[in-house]
Amino acid sequence: MWYQAAVLLARLNPWKGVGVLPRGMWVLSGTMLINRLGTMVLPFLLLYLTEHLHYDASTAALVLTCFGLGSIVAAPLAGRLADRIGPLSIMRASLFLTAAVLFAFPWFSSLLPVLAGTVVFAVVSESYRPASLALVTEIVPVELRKAAYSLNRLAINLGMSVGPALGGFIADRSFDALFWVDGGSALAAGLVLALVPLGAAAAERRKAARESAASERSAPVHTDLRFLAFLIGSTLLAAAFFQHIGAMPLYLVRDLGFTKSFYGLMFTLNTVVIVILEVRLNFMTSHWSHRRSLWLGSTLVASGLGLLAVATAPWAIAGTVLVWTFGEMILLPSMSNFVADMAPPDRRGEYMGWYTMSWGVAFSFGPSLGTVVLDAWGPHVVWPATFLAAIAGGALMARREDNLPGAAPAAGAEA
Repeated sequence: MWYQAAVLLARLNPWKGVGVLPRGMWVLSGTMLINRLGTMVLPFLLLYLTEHLHYDASTAALVLTCFGLGSIVAAPLAGRLADRIGPLSIMRASLFLTAAVLFAFPWFSSLLPVLAGTVVFAVVSESYRPASLALVTEIVPVELRKAAYSLNRLAINLGMSVGPALGGFIADRSFDALFWVDGGSALAAGLVLALVPLGAAAAERRKAARESAASERSAPVHTDLRFLAFLIGSTLLAAAFFQHIGAMPLYLVRDLGFTKSFYGLMFTLNTVVIVILEVRLNFMTSHWSHRRSLWLGSTLVASGLGLLAVATAPWAIAGTVLVWTFGEMILLPSMSNFVADMAPPDRRGEYMGWYTMSWGVAFSFGPSLGTVVLDAWGPHVVWPATFLAAIAGGALMARREDNLPGAAPAAGAEA
């Protein structure tokens, strides 16, 4: 009986098969988890500025705008630097510099130092993401990339399910402590990347790949019309996707009369499903074409959000969350994987930087635009419009997938 139960559990194991991912991917995901467990400053920055530094709401909004602008600028620059000096070097520098800025931030009180510190914080912290996406292509074989990106997202979701919640308890006692803990987690993550090798043999493969790429330099990103179309699609899709933190909370709480805790439970539902199913789902769909993954993922995201136009009961709203969550689980790893294959080997960091920037641009206008449309024209306009934006974005992203220059076997990571 016990043996049969063990066999059944093994078959139901949602993380079955992850052991085939290389050691370096586990180190990378572990680093991401450590860093995200300490993510506390950004979610509470607005409260810190208004309650602790006593800024008015418009000044606090200006500071957050500076963070957004800094993150948009940082992504393509960090990506290009990752191609030149290696993504691992950029990631280490990002984590150590982030720790330094966070440790210093509590000493800033007047507006100019706060603005400058926020911009620097955005630039150094947001430089991590495009470099980490590029590094995955160097330490993971092509056929395992989607699962690897899913594992990375699993680490992010696990960390973000704990970090901000813990940050709330810390903020009740000391806002300054938020910066110490967040900076400490960045420092710990940086030490892991500095002290734990990702694979000595991989370094030689990466060196050979760089030398090969250097012999025939590819064209800059802005000349790749197919990728530019993908970026427009990515921005549209991301702007639609961000309505789960834009129009959706306002619609559920203000218009439908649900409690804030109900909206929070929808986030919990999303996170739990991702943690349990995403990695396994992407192992199962690893053989799918890019077009199939991008189309299905976009359609599910569009449908889940679009159905909010008619969903009013709690169970129906939970159902829409499940629909767009499945779309998210398929789509986001597929987008990163598609960019990795679309990019020439010597420009993967640059392509990942521009891809990351498209999400930053979408975040800068998507949530606010959704709330404006909801206020002006109501749910029967904002949710169909969200559906159409996501569908249009998916169509642009999946329009072509032939002759992808980066679909060759992955090189290794630096030691």
